[in-house]
Amino acid sequence: MTTAVAAPFRFFSLQVVRTRRLGPSLTRVTFAGPDLRAFHSDGLDQSLSLFLPHPGQPEPAVPIERGEGWWQAWRELPDDVRAVMRSYTLRALRRDAHGTTTEIDIDFVLHGVEPGAAVQAGPASRWAADAAPGDRVVLLGPAVADNRAIRFRPPEDTDLVVIWGDETAVPAATAIVESLPAGTRARVWLEVPHAEDVQDLATAADAEVTWLVRDDAGTPADLALRALQDARLPPAQHPYVWIAGEAGRVRGLRRHFVGERGVDRRRVTFVGYWRQGLTEEQLREES
Repeated sequence: MTTAVAAPFRFFSLQVVRTRRLGPSLTRVTFAGPDLRAFHSDGLDQSLSLFLPHPGQPEPAVPIERGEGWWQAWRELPDDVRAVMRSYTLRALRRDAHGTTTEIDIDFVLHGVEPGAAVQAGPASRWAADAAPGDRVVLLGPAVADNRAIRFRPPEDTDLVVIWGDETAVPAATAIVESLPAGTRARVWLEVPHAEDVQDLATAADAEVTWLVRDDAGTPADLALRALQDARLPPAQHPYVWIAGEAGRVRGLRRHFVGERGVDRRRVTFVGYWRQGLTEEQLREES
């Protein structure tokens, strides 16, 4: 099993350069800025912390000049001033001829922005839905390519990659699938709210991608677990499993792979990106 170095992270001041709607539930925002010269990542599911301004603010309020004391200084800012912090994964980065990062893409899930939505949109969804070129953000991201915020690390002897992710994990999962080398066997399940959220993926791998769509109000809550329990995986001596998304579903799928399919728990990477019924602020209070 490969390991990551304990790499430093730093703040990046960035601007929106363009946006593109990917479907009813996802929009892609592309960021650029001189700070990206110091942005380095070789990860396919690189985690990032994004700081967003409140409506009416020209830029997010983040006390980055405080160095390692920024967290406490940020927490002490008034609620209506303190920048909104949300966790995301890097969808893509682009480099120039010298290998310097020039742009990065982050895909945002748009919960509750549609008219008449049953769930009220959160601050990040509202920001992303209205994002425009020139909008300013602050990113806490990696300054070293191999870092502890990269979770997808299949062992060298892996002979089958199995992936599941909900819409919050689709950006990382699709980046992984597109980057898998030729000859890699992969079985992938991606869960999205609407059929229009399904994306075309190009990969050199021997990858079978199944999209699970929750369009029907009668869709069972355990849609993913049922699909994986019914799936016939190709024979493999050394499978590697990556599952990410809502924490409850992730736990259930991990139990399935370890308990029912007998996969070595050390070969199962599981990440709870969010938890049903809780905001990110509430999750941080629990941690």
